[in-house]
Amino acid sequence: MSKGILGRKVGMTQVFDQETGRVTPVTVIEAGPCNVLQVKTVEKDGYSAIQLGFLDKKRPAKDRRSRKSQASRAERGHVANIKSKRQERLASSGVELSPKADCEPKQMIRELRCESSEYTVGQEIKADVLADIKSVDVIGITRGRGYSGVMKRHGFSGQRATHGVKKCHRHLGSTASHASWRGGGRTKKGKRLPGQYGNEQVTMRNLKLVRIDADSNLLLVQGAIPGPRGGFVVIRETNKKG
Repeated sequence: MSKGILGRKVGMTQVFDQETGRVTPVTVIEAGPCNVLQVKTVEKDGYSAIQLGFLDKKRPAKDRRSRKSQASRAERGHVANIKSKRQERLASSGVELSPKADCEPKQMIRELRCESSEYTVGQEIKADVLADIKSVDVIGITRGRGYSGVMKRHGFSGQRATHGVKKCHRHLGSTASHASWRGGGRTKKGKRLPGQYGNEQVTMRNLKLVRIDADSNLLLVQGAIPGPRGGFVVIRETNKKG
């Protein structure tokens, strides 16, 4: 069980240590404030966790259709009590409705495994929740680079630019096996080939938490983290020893 918070990447800078004179590269993360949207318990859900929401999502205008960047009615009903026929039917049959956070719909919603008895629905979590933690894991989506060739994706040197090479200087070369008893000419699984580059979930583990600015909800984490500036990330207490 570990503590955690949601945030987004602001950018990179450096911090000077006046005592040793060393320069530490850090990533600035806007962490929170987050609202607890749901509390999962072992008795009811089979596991202990909390559902956090970060960054308000604007509501749609009354005279326009709901867009992707605007909160739908279902998203608003997830965080606040909205009168509906289904709720009236459940209440009349004696079903106990789950409590709502009574806040604005959120752009980013994630679950964190932790001891849920310490939290309540609607509670606001800020950056100081990690005040007594030395190292964290940061989970984010890497910057997408589209469909890329092997030189860009894997760092291949490419073909020669002189004799015997015609219009395939950035080609990857042969891909099949040369002997039938080694696979019958099929392409081996895991071979480095052209394909989707980036846009995948990556976890940077055991990063040192350099500084916490509780007033501005900022975290300074040593080193780089995945994703572009403004990308959403999950910051949680690391479980890696040493």
